Amino acid sequence: MSKTATAPSKIKERYTKTVIAEMMKRHNYTNPYQVPRLQKIVVSMGVNDAREDIKSMDVAAGELGAIAGQKPQVRRAKKSISNFKLREGMPIGLRVTLRGARMYEFLDRFITAAVPRIRDFRGLDPRAFDGQGNYNLGLNEQHIFPEVEMDKSPKVRGMNITIVTTAEKDDSARDMLQLLGFPFKNSDKEDKKK
Repeated sequence: MSKTATAPSKIKERYTKTVIAEMMKRHNYTNPYQVPRLQKIVVSMGVNDAREDIKSMDVAAGELGAIAGQKPQVRRAKKSISNFKLREGMPIGLRVTLRGARMYEFLDRFITAAVPRIRDFRGLDPRAFDGQGNYNLGLNEQHIFPEVEMDKSPKVRGMNITIVTTAEKDDSARDMLQLLGFPFKNSDKEDKKK
């Protein structure tokens, strides 16, 4: 039995052909393995209405599965909180961790198809790094992804996308993501407006 080789995504090709060389020039790396790379992408979605209607969890899991291309993991409450009508062990969210080819494929679809559909889009926030080279992005609705069918999606749900890199500093991670095609806001223009 032989495995059929799939073509690498555009993002992976861009990383190997142009990003590594450009990052070595910009940051004076001596070895290509010093260049930061993507480790994983974690997509998470809260489903707080699953407390009353468990079917909403199935709908949300189907949507997140279509977006990520992988079955999501159900996250359960760790504590009981009476003010939120929450019991320990209740399903409250979904999470998908993408690595390898699926990660690059998701990132390619996110940059080319989903980001242009964000309402009133003026660029992604270049300051949303956590100090360790990881980028966090919150989305208000899942309908920006073309995989979600609007007529079968009863409720707008937000989601969080975390891009984990091997970069030690935010500047090198920001440069790498920008070279991969991330449409960051121009911080020079923002500073002049203030």
